[in-house]
Amino acid sequence: MPFISTPDGTRIFHKDYGSGRPVVLSHGWPLNSDSWEAQALFLASHGYRVVAHDRRGHGRSDATWLGNEMDTYADDLAALIEKLDLRDATLVGFSTGGGEVARYVGRHGTARVRQVALISAVPPYMLKTGDNPGGVPVEVFDALRAGSLHDRAQLYRDLADGPFFGGNRPGADPSQGARDAFWRQGMQSDHRSAYECVAAFSATDFRADLDAIDVPALVVHGDDDQIVPFEVGGKCSAALIRDAELKVYAGAPHGITHTHSERLGRDLLDFLNGGSH
Repeated sequence: MPFISTPDGTRIFHKDYGSGRPVVLSHGWPLNSDSWEAQALFLASHGYRVVAHDRRGHGRSDATWLGNEMDTYADDLAALIEKLDLRDATLVGFSTGGGEVARYVGRHGTARVRQVALISAVPPYMLKTGDNPGGVPVEVFDALRAGSLHDRAQLYRDLADGPFFGGNRPGADPSQGARDAFWRQGMQSDHRSAYECVAAFSATDFRADLDAIDVPALVVHGDDDQIVPFEVGGKCSAALIRDAELKVYAGAPHGITHTHSERLGRDLLDFLNGGSH
């Protein structure tokens, strides 16, 4: 069965493709492992074992009233890696998944990790605070929470039609299928879990976690990301991770796993083939 159990008994769904050195894919909010399908198929077809899981409260994994925060997400990732006995793994995190990967390293180290890749990721710290003046105002995240409580189906539709894939930019035309897939995955998430996850991805400080990354790291970010602005996310993360490689996708939105799927697949494959522990 494609589930592992965490120490608190939560069942985490995962896909396990191909064979070879492992690549573990952590997805964004409010999505699930289906959002990685292009990269999972591509990397598995090029000689890697690709494992992609649904975060607790998302997709096919169990929903829990408690544990919808980064420490538990990272511990769930650790349980998955240990149950499957993955070693020499490359951890790849998109958006919220990038926070999950960073917190995993901060809590569990890199004994099983060969490389780390952060894609449109939320680290180092999204929220604007006194010691993070360049962050995003809390009102932005309060609006997400209010939208979720009022009509989360419409919130997800608005995100899919607009900023996630850059559909609100002149000349952009994300497919109806991609937008529908975002909405479908979002509605598969548990209501409370998705609501709580907004605080997890926005108000968690990952700066110390990034400092703990002592393996080769790739940071990929679009410079027109309206969800995790490049100046807040990728640019700062690349500056904080020792010797990180930064790839900036000019004009790209947040959802580059779809809009730039082929380019991202090639960049990940180059990183996998070239990096070493």
